[in-house]
Amino acid sequence: MRGENLIFSKSLFLNELCCYFQFSNLLGTVYHSGNLIFTPDGSKVISPVGNRLSVFDLKNNKSETLPIASNLCIKCVAQSPNGATLVAVNSDGEALLCSLVSKSILHRFSFHAPVHDVKFSPDGRQFAVTKDSLIQVFHAPGPYTNEVNPFALYRTFYGAYDATTCIDWTTDSRVFAAGGNDMNTRVHAARHFSNLVVYGLGGHSDAMVGCFFEENSLDLHTVSRNGQVIVWKCDTELTGLIPCKPAREELDTAEENTSTGVTDAAANEDAQTRKAREEAKTETKQVLYRRYAKHSYKDLRGGGYVPLTCAAYHKKTHILVSCFSNGSFFIHEMPDFNLIHSLSVSDQKIASVDINVMGDWLAFGCSGLGQLLVWEWQSESYILKQEGHFNNMNSLAYSPDGASIVTGGQDGKVKVWSTSSGFCTVTFTEHTSGVTCVTFNQNGQVALSASLDGTVRAYDLYRYRNFRTFTSPHAVKFSSLAIDHSGEIVCAGGHDTFEIFVWSMQNGRLLDILTGHQGPISSLCFSKARAMLASASWDKTMRLWDIFESKGGREAIDLTSDAMAIAFRHDGQEIAVVTIDCQISFWDAVYSTALGSIEGRRDLGGGRRETDKVTAKKSREGRTFVTLCYSPDGECIIAAGQSKNVCIYSVREKVLIKKFEITRNMSFDGAREFLDARKMTEFGNINLIEEEDDGGFTSIALPGVQKGDMAARRLRPDIRVSCVQFSPTGRAWAATTTEGLLVFSTDANLVFDPFELGVEVTQGSVRKTLQRKEYSLALILAFRLNEQSLIRQVIECTPYNSVEHIARALPDDYVERTLRHVAVAMEASPHVQLYALWTHALLYTHGERLKSRASALMPLLATLQKSLTHRYTDLNKICDSNKYTIQYLLAQAEACKRRRTGNDSEASGSPDDDDADDVDGIGSS
Repeated sequence: MRGENLIFSKSLFLNELCCYFQFSNLLGTVYHSGNLIFTPDGSKVISPVGNRLSVFDLKNNKSETLPIASNLCIKCVAQSPNGATLVAVNSDGEALLCSLVSKSILHRFSFHAPVHDVKFSPDGRQFAVTKDSLIQVFHAPGPYTNEVNPFALYRTFYGAYDATTCIDWTTDSRVFAAGGNDMNTRVHAARHFSNLVVYGLGGHSDAMVGCFFEENSLDLHTVSRNGQVIVWKCDTELTGLIPCKPAREELDTAEENTSTGVTDAAANEDAQTRKAREEAKTETKQVLYRRYAKHSYKDLRGGGYVPLTCAAYHKKTHILVSCFSNGSFFIHEMPDFNLIHSLSVSDQKIASVDINVMGDWLAFGCSGLGQLLVWEWQSESYILKQEGHFNNMNSLAYSPDGASIVTGGQDGKVKVWSTSSGFCTVTFTEHTSGVTCVTFNQNGQVALSASLDGTVRAYDLYRYRNFRTFTSPHAVKFSSLAIDHSGEIVCAGGHDTFEIFVWSMQNGRLLDILTGHQGPISSLCFSKARAMLASASWDKTMRLWDIFESKGGREAIDLTSDAMAIAFRHDGQEIAVVTIDCQISFWDAVYSTALGSIEGRRDLGGGRRETDKVTAKKSREGRTFVTLCYSPDGECIIAAGQSKNVCIYSVREKVLIKKFEITRNMSFDGAREFLDARKMTEFGNINLIEEEDDGGFTSIALPGVQKGDMAARRLRPDIRVSCVQFSPTGRAWAATTTEGLLVFSTDANLVFDPFELGVEVTQGSVRKTLQRKEYSLALILAFRLNEQSLIRQVIECTPYNSVEHIARALPDDYVERTLRHVAVAMEASPHVQLYALWTHALLYTHGERLKSRASALMPLLATLQKSLTHRYTDLNKICDSNKYTIQYLLAQAEACKRRRTGNDSEASGSPDDDDADDVDGIGSS
């Protein structure tokens, strides 16, 4: 019996919880480094976030992080003109050819050197890459070429004396310009022309930032880092470029003549023809550039040197956008350099800028703050303004409906993120120090945060204000936070005073101070079943408090080591606590008896830092879990800590179900299992040799000192997970990491999971059964095939008056699956009434049997409640708006009617009075 339970439990959790969890979105980081680009339709912005790419849909107000990851941070991004493919290059020169249709990596290619810029030609046939002082042009894969190799090299261009930094193509894709750190810009012919091979342009006194062609012209604008803009005019039009026959074709022609037996006289004639062609080539007028104007930003900045960091040019409207390191940007009309607009969007440097295809939206990326802005310069308004935590995130909490996530970071900010759109809805900046813990109340209307500044703050998420601040009698650094299920009691644990403070939410008064711990309070948790508070501390104890009835009554449970985190199961009958020795122990909350433990050190794993003098296997012994959380059904537990791995365990069997690797970004320290062999010497890691004194101490060079090379000083953050939480719906979990807020969901991709599938069950048989109006059988066959689109088709084709009968005839195995599909589809489907009828019929008919398995169906019911609440809110807003609009129109119609009636009565009364006067006048006379 034990074996059967184990097999059933393992298969259930493996299928339902673990295998379907896939990377869904990355929140908390909207821009990291690299260049921003607009999609060809101009409605989306693609932003590099570490080693991933996020797509921000500006029209639909949604964001999505592509399931594409590089080994290092992405620095250059370019998209094909048709929007189907994308080239992303990381800091080490490794390129990824990605499909935006399937959202997958098609090919990997290494340039073996850092790449500064990548640009597709306007016709989509080629793309150019700047590598060192070279420019390589490749054939672009797609419908325009027949190349099988995704990176087929067409030609390499030389001539620069230093690294090339920027590229731009002409509109006919036959010529491109490249500027570099040698302060020169070179115009290269991508085809063979008689009057143009390469043309060098100078005149700048600093490195080039941008070079831009005019539309349908060879005229050029060049921009340098010191704020100089030069306008170059060309005496030749694009149609004036004279194609020439390549030497290879001439050689092939000569070989063909030789093979066909051409006479010497004919060969002499060909030689004379070639000689005449060469003479004509020398007589052909070469392309000539002249400097039309030279402008400078020095007068606009009011003097002083402020580096120009990036620039963009819109060819149709002749708009030049230039951005500087102080956060300001200017918009000029070229070629006269007329100032149109200037603004300062940040106090940090703007690292990247791009203009959409219409020329009205500007995208700015500030790497210092991790800020992404989309500015409409004509109306002077923000289309998008998002900013992540510019420091590490410490804590997160899901709202009760799973629609929002609140995060707190070391920068002292509290942010609320929407799980559906991926955008930050509100930011609270009242804290003056790092935020250590955040949570929601029971209805999701209030978010609370604890900070090292000695305050606990409550925020109203309807009015977006800090309406309550809880303080202690003496200065305390709060490290943990909890709120009871009723939302009336708030508790916070101290990091330096070892006390637990209890406040009232209604009036903010301090009710009690719980003492007894002899170490910092690492975690607090309230039971949802009864008024019990559990606290974990570094003093190797866990204490249970009854703060309502027996004042001062407490029970202490000794642990094997310092406690790091604690969590209650949803029914309040079990407590899980993780200690610093990586042990997860389970305790009965009523009788305080041990129920079992899990050894997680081998599962946690961990990489090797560059400064580690021991192997990764040895350094793993010093790592531990720092956070854990029960799933909504209480059948499994998720834990993470000082590693890049997140582990999910079965609570019943005490075994590891699945381990997730949150990132493969080798830019973080500790992400590698083995160090680079080229950095290892007989004396150890070369990084340690460079930083170690004679006395054995490590001396890190600081800004302002004269000794040492400041350019060699670098910082690599350590990869770790500070907090992990399950969504109340059970279909997603989130983790705050060094990379950002990662969300893993079961709804990320469609997974083929047939149920009781037979040979006779096909899409054709399901549709034929549906045509015969056998709706119940068609629904069962659709669930056996388990394709969501087919299930949706069957449900939406079922007549509304047959829903109740079909729901009553469904077998028990299919009721839960139907309810799950209805809960998910209701949130996005326009057929609200139909899915509401399905929900009512399923719950009314099978309510008693579903109630007996309420604990297992809790995530499903939470998802259903979330969908119903979302739909109710939307419809309520629409109905209220329509009601008030109709009332306003009726009131206006009534007022117009009264005015018309009054005017008619006045108009009808005036003739009567005149007639009466006339009669009186006649009578009197």
